[in-house]
Amino acid sequence: MPKRSSPGNKHLQKGISILYEDNDILVVVKPFGLLTMGTDRDKSRTLYAILTDYVRKGYSKSAKRIFIVHRLDRDTSGILIFAKSMEAKLQLQGRWEETEKKYIAVVHGRCEKMEGTITTYLAENKAHLVYSTTDATKGKLSHTAYKVLKETKEFSLMEVNLLTGRKHQIRVHLAEIGHPVVGDEKYGNGKGTYKRLALHAKSISFSHPSSGKRLTFETGFPEYFNKLVESKEQRDNLTRK
Repeated sequence: MPKRSSPGNKHLQKGISILYEDNDILVVVKPFGLLTMGTDRDKSRTLYAILTDYVRKGYSKSAKRIFIVHRLDRDTSGILIFAKSMEAKLQLQGRWEETEKKYIAVVHGRCEKMEGTITTYLAENKAHLVYSTTDATKGKLSHTAYKVLKETKEFSLMEVNLLTGRKHQIRVHLAEIGHPVVGDEKYGNGKGTYKRLALHAKSISFSHPSSGKRLTFETGFPEYFNKLVESKEQRDNLTRK
């Protein structure tokens, strides 16, 4: 069972919930469709801005700033850690290789192997598209482990263990083995009739920057994922009858 040491389950705007908060860190669930932080090309409201407003008005024991430790894509939902000081941020990032991050994804097709590890070098081109290369001087070595939890004729529900943390790593690796994430417009079959990218950061385990204590947080995944798989499964059953 995950450890959830928290002063209370606080809710902000719809879809954002706080799993844990103390003087050093803030662990939250990011909803689909919200940027972690702004970019030069997109100045829309971000989770960073929302949480900055929150700490300025909310938790009285901490400083009124937050620092980004890692990010999730706009269309990916799930757990994120923010630091409340530069020291905490650097401590977390300095031990990031020890951090365990697991995702849930729904992908197109049935996988030949029920579990495996994808290993390639990942690089980014001028159009900001990430791709695999065999040239170690151009890309960064990347590992993604996966395990199929459930499959239907058209889709597979899988748990993904992000062994390295490269930009768009899961999406690129799964597309590369012929099983792009459902709803992926950039690396997959396009959004089509799917209302969102079916990728969710479901759990994270890391060492607290001050105490060194190992903390683990886990959240359920969107019901849409189950509905997506079950609807196809029901159609398969009807076809067989």
